[in-house]
Amino acid sequence: MHPWLSRAELLLGEENIERLNKAHVLIVGLGGVGGAAAEQICRAGVGRMTIIDGDTVEETNKNRQLIALDSTIGKSKALVLKERLLDINPDLEICAKNEFLSGEMMEELLKGDFDYVIDAIDTLDPKVNLIKYSVLNKHRIVSSMGAGGKFDLEKIKITDLSKTQNCFLARAVRKRLNRENIRKGIKVVFSDEIVDKKYVVREEGQNKRSNVGTISYMPFVFGCFCASAVIQDLIEV
Repeated sequence: MHPWLSRAELLLGEENIERLNKAHVLIVGLGGVGGAAAEQICRAGVGRMTIIDGDTVEETNKNRQLIALDSTIGKSKALVLKERLLDINPDLEICAKNEFLSGEMMEELLKGDFDYVIDAIDTLDPKVNLIKYSVLNKHRIVSSMGAGGKFDLEKIKITDLSKTQNCFLARAVRKRLNRENIRKGIKVVFSDEIVDKKYVVREEGQNKRSNVGTISYMPFVFGCFCASAVIQDLIEV
């Protein structure tokens, strides 16, 4: 065991540390939620990770994304995060894909040997497809719903998608998955805090149709909740 994992071993025990070391986690979407989730997964001692995001770091990311610094603006999120994670654990087996997850790529990718999938995508079509293909390929998955427009950490919950409320993104995901006859069995992180519509600005763009006001800590905590769900399931707490 690496000395830096001694505190984790004290809490989890040697057997669980070994279990995490052998696990392979896929994380798609490396913004505020996904970046935080990936770092906590790495620091917990997970030995294999695949991280995917086709976006680059922008100045507007600095208020909420772990990897967003003046020195990283314009760089690939996937490659910046890979470098950071290897600086935490040089022995980490990591595959970083600097591309957006297309339907064809997703179907092939999810035939892989992942022990868990974290969905931190904020665009509806690929998000729904990732959930669908994870279910079809029997991968355990936790999906992050909307962190934008929220303030209250005490409103965050881990629950089944079918039990979500007061979340625009969760409602849209439920509606799309219902068409695929997938109505329950999807673990999600969400907040039932009501979002004031004044925090949402509608826009047309390549990957998004709206921007939502976001406070610094909320996406990070969503990511920590995702990591918690994965780690506890992997060690069967």
